[in-house]
Order: sequence, then C-alpha cells, then structure tokens
Amino acid sequence: MITKHVWLAAVILAFTALSLNAGTILAPEQDKGWPMKGHDNSDNHFSPLSQINTDTVGRLGLSWYLDLPDERAALEATPISVDGVLYFPGSGSVVYAVDAVTGKLLWQHDPEVWKNIQPEQLRTVFRANRGVAYGDGKIVVATNDGRLQGLDAKTGELLWNVRTFPQDQNYFSAGVPRVFKDKVIIGNGGADWGNRGFVTAFDLKTGKQLWRFYTVPGSPEDNAGDPVMEMAAKTWSGEYWKTGTGGTVWHGITYDEKLDRLYIGTGNSGPYNPSVRSPGDGDNLFLVSIVALEPDTGKYIWHYQVNPREAWDYKATADILLADLEIDGRIRPVLMQAPTNGFFYVIDRETGKLISAEKTGKVTWAERIDVATGHPVEAANIRFENGEMTVWPGALGGHNWQAMSFSPQTGLSYIPYMQAGTHLKVNPDQLVGGVSLNFVIEDEQDGKGKLLAWDPVSQKLRWSVQRTTMWNGGVISTAGNLVLQGTEEGIFEIFNAETGEKLWSFNANQGIISAPITYSVAGKQYISLLVGYGGSSAATGNFNKTYWKYGEPRRLLTFALDANIALPESSKEASTQAFLDDDNLVIDEDAVVSGAALFGEKGCSMCHGINLKSVGAQAPDLRGSAIALSKDALGTFLRSDAAARYGMPRFSEITDDQVNSLYMYIRAGAKEALGQRESGAEAEGASRL
Repeated sequence: MITKHVWLAAVILAFTALSLNAGTILAPEQDKGWPMKGHDNSDNHFSPLSQINTDTVGRLGLSWYLDLPDERAALEATPISVDGVLYFPGSGSVVYAVDAVTGKLLWQHDPEVWKNIQPEQLRTVFRANRGVAYGDGKIVVATNDGRLQGLDAKTGELLWNVRTFPQDQNYFSAGVPRVFKDKVIIGNGGADWGNRGFVTAFDLKTGKQLWRFYTVPGSPEDNAGDPVMEMAAKTWSGEYWKTGTGGTVWHGITYDEKLDRLYIGTGNSGPYNPSVRSPGDGDNLFLVSIVALEPDTGKYIWHYQVNPREAWDYKATADILLADLEIDGRIRPVLMQAPTNGFFYVIDRETGKLISAEKTGKVTWAERIDVATGHPVEAANIRFENGEMTVWPGALGGHNWQAMSFSPQTGLSYIPYMQAGTHLKVNPDQLVGGVSLNFVIEDEQDGKGKLLAWDPVSQKLRWSVQRTTMWNGGVISTAGNLVLQGTEEGIFEIFNAETGEKLWSFNANQGIISAPITYSVAGKQYISLLVGYGGSSAATGNFNKTYWKYGEPRRLLTFALDANIALPESSKEASTQAFLDDDNLVIDEDAVVSGAALFGEKGCSMCHGINLKSVGAQAPDLRGSAIALSKDALGTFLRSDAAARYGMPRFSEITDDQVNSLYMYIRAGAKEALGQRESGAEAEGASRL
C-alpha cells in the first residue's frame, strides 16, 4: 500500500505543470482535519488546504447531504473533523457523529435537556449550541442546561458528566468548550438577568473541576482575600451584587500556545443601565473585556476593557484571533477582535495594551478610541441622561458571534458585518436588563450586512460584498486563496480572498448562520456546512426578509470537486405566510395593549419575534398558529409542557385574563398582517444574545 501511494505521488508530480493548467489532476495533500472551532489554537478559521482553489473551485459540487429531521431551531455550530469523522451538536445539544466521506450517521447522543430541568426554566435556557470540542479521544459538549459531558469519540458513550453552574439560577450554555493541554474550559450565558460571569476549567480525563475565574466581583465577603476581585470591586458602587452584574463568557475563549495563556471575552452588563446596577462612577470591571489568564491556575494576568461602564448591551464575546503581525517595522504578537460595538481592535497579547482600533461601519456611541489611554471617546448624551437613547451599532452589534477569519496568506481579516440601530428606554418592569430594546432602521444600509475584508495593520477596508440581509453566516478562509460564507437567504458563496470576486455559489434552500469547515481525507479535500436558520435572528423580525422563503429540513451539506448530486427539489417554498384569522372575533383594544406588554415581559419576543414578526426559528410565527386561533387551546398549551422537548417553556402561573390579553394581541397582529386592521400596540423587544 505504501509503495502504491509513493508511485502515485511520483506520477502526479511528474505532471504537475500540466495538471495545474488543465485543472484536471490534483496533487494529493496530507490528510488534515478541522479539529477545533477555529481550526487551530489561533482561532483564525483558516485552513492550509489548497486543493480547492481559485482555479478549481468552479468544479465544486455537492458530494452528500444528511437530513436532520429532529432539528427545528437554529443550527449555529461549526462542525469539527477528526480522523475522518465529523462531530457537531444540534440546537438542543444533541451530538452527532458522521462519516466525513460518506455522510453516514455513526452515532448520536441526546442529553435530553428538557428532561433535566423544569419546563418553566426553559424561559432562560437558550436553545442553541455553537460547537463541541475534541481531545484525548473524547468529544466534549456543553449542554444548554449547564452540564459538561465527555463522550467517547468512537462510540458516543457518556464517560463523565458535571454541572458547570447552579441549576436553580438563570444561566444557560450555548458556547463551545475549549480544550487546552489536559483541560477543558467553558463559560455560560445569562448576563441579561444580572448573573455574575465566570469561566471554569475541568480535567479532560475525569471532568473534575480544577479552577474558576469570576469576571466581575461578588459581595464584599466573596471578594475578601482575592486581590483581583478586590481591585475590580473598586470600579463598582452601591450594592451591585444584589442589583446584578453580568459579564458572562458565552463564546470567545482562545488558548495561546506561544505564550501559554488563555484569553476570555466577557459579555454585557445586567441591568444595562449603569445608574441602576452601580450608581455613581466606575468602569465596572471586567464587563465587556478581554482578560488574559494563566491556563493552569486561572490566575489573572491582564485585561483590556472594550466598553467601560457598559450601557448598550455591548459584548466582547466574539472570536479572539491570534497572529504575529509586522507593525511599525517589527513583528508583534497580537490578538484581534471585532466585538459588537463596531470597532476592530488589535491588542498586544503580551501586555494587553491597545495597538489600534478603528470603526468597521456605522458607529454613533463613540467618536474614536484613544490609543494612548485605550479608552473610547464617547459621543455626547449617549448614555441614559434622558432615560432613552438610540445608538449604532445596535444590541446585535456590528459583528456578533458568527466566525470571522484571518488569513496569514493575504494578511486580511474577513468579517460578517451587519448594521442596525437600537433604541433603549429605561423600563424597570422589563424582563431583560431593566431596559426595553427596539431595533431601529433609519438609512438604506440598516437591516443589511456585508462581508468585509479588513486590513488589521493599516486598519482599513480592502474590499466588501454587500448583503441584502443582516444575520448571515460565519466566515472561513483557505490557502486556496478563498473566502467562504453562507447567507441568511440560504446561498453558500465562495470569493477570491484577495479581490472579493465571487467565484461560486450554491442554493442550500435553508438559511445559514453557521461557519463552514474544510478538511481532507485520503488526499481529497471536502467542505462541510450546517444549514438551519434561527437563533438571535428572532430579534430581527421587523426587517427580516427570508422567513417565508424556505421551509426545507435542516441539513449537513458536504462538497467536493467533481461531485454533482442535487438536493431534493424544494416543495415548501412560498412567497407569503398563511396568517390565520377569525372573521367573527371582535378585538378588545385594551386587552391588545396589555397583551403587547405581557408579550415583552414574559420574554415571548425572544423566540417568537419582536412585535409578533417571527423569522421561523427559534419558534413559529404565532399569527399563523392554529393553537393561537383558539383562546382555550392557547391557555391550555401555555400551562402545559407539551412542547418542552423543543424548548417551549411552561407558564403555569398565567391567569385567564393574561391568556385573553395575549390572545387578543396575537389575533390583532394577524388581522394587521392580513391588511384588515391598522397597526396597533407593539411589544417592547429584548435581545438575548
């Protein structure tokens, strides 16, 4: 077998020039997987594979696909590829193992999240999962309800199971565990409810907890004797540990092999209004920060705070990318991040000092970032002076969790950019953050996105691709001089990494928000991508353009050169939504107003869409729901756990009057959508990112 492979390699090399010109014969490459979320510890989402390149990409076709009929919500995960097997989680933390060449399902592990918590708790458990980790023959998954599980990579057998946060608190897990050395680290979400952020490291072999680092201080008693928490507490005031803090680490964690340290990105405040959570002054460390830690002990090294005294639901939880860049004539080890606040940051990863930061798009909350101090120069009257404000970027950000990429080949970062404003208004009764959020569309670019090619050294845009939609997929780049991204509209596209020229596209018949991967098996390069729309796009219902476009199953798609199978012909495409109405129903206008308020207070908009305008996932549009056409059926359903398996909470406390209010609000909304009623009450929305 070895002799045969050597002989084949010699033959192919003898015809290298001819094969490259003709584009018909490919030199075999060493098998390379995609063993972690960002491909390697740099988290750059860059692959060294080049078999699929600018010359050959035109021959790319669908090799196989796998339907995922049990998946009804967002597929946000970046798959990983290890030893010829693809691993990825579904929206409910179900882990799949699939043959990377044939698409055969090898095993499946269901942690049955809905059975392990009370249905009421599903209100604060975000039904999404962005990936699994691999190490030492194990697949590690963080379940939505706060368990970390180690699975045998070959069989899916559960090897260990540990809790990562208290079950009775409003935390949730949607992030990707990070394996480093002999450990695995995970954070969680829940800052919007005021929960205190932290990350926890566990032993990869046994699941035993090794250390925990809190990202914000606790009570004076909790902080006593901890110099880092005592230092951070000096930037807070009042009884902040009672009013709420935030700062959860729900996505960006990167391990630096060169310097042997971890970088964690922390989230937004909770409550958002700083005068409520921490009256007076103070930066409120370590909210919206990048924090460097010793990986063996969790000991603090340095921090850089992106948004001191955070007030707009901004987060530094995006990917943290590592590179060595030539800046001012010398090579510097840097980290790069495009957090939600609209700037692109380049930071010295040895010292934590800011090197540069520039706006990637529309930003109104700050004029610039002062490089000397590292602090933003905020715009006038941009906080809660008058109890409300409108800012760009909005709470979804100029860039969110969707993967961005850095190519050492081109020296460019590729960013899935988006634009929309947010109007924030103080509202003590609001479920999330004590502030109501509604998204704002003012200019022609709002509600749309772009693919940006950004030069991190000059801090300038090299090229961009305009998108008609906003909540698009993650990005990867390759040594084949390619950039790959899927869109909200369900189109998977490949571009020239240097010029932005579109080279290839494929209609996936389903919206895309995850990032693709590329890997090789037996010398053949493949590209795989999960397709399935949803997630925080629920907040974009007011300007989402694609909900009714596709109804195809969620799938795993895999492509290769000279493959040519086709997806089944779409049978569910429709141009209009089937709203339901009762012609004989008389609308109670007072109930509509109270129903709109209740819809926001109960957090319904987080899944069913702001102002009833759902994007189809996380949950259906209630204006077209047969259950919501009957008040009795709606009440019975809300008080049951009939759909707990799919993430629907139970509202056992809801009264008959409240059911009637929600019913009237939904029915009025359906009549408005059908043009039988003028626009009326709107629920104040909330982000849940």
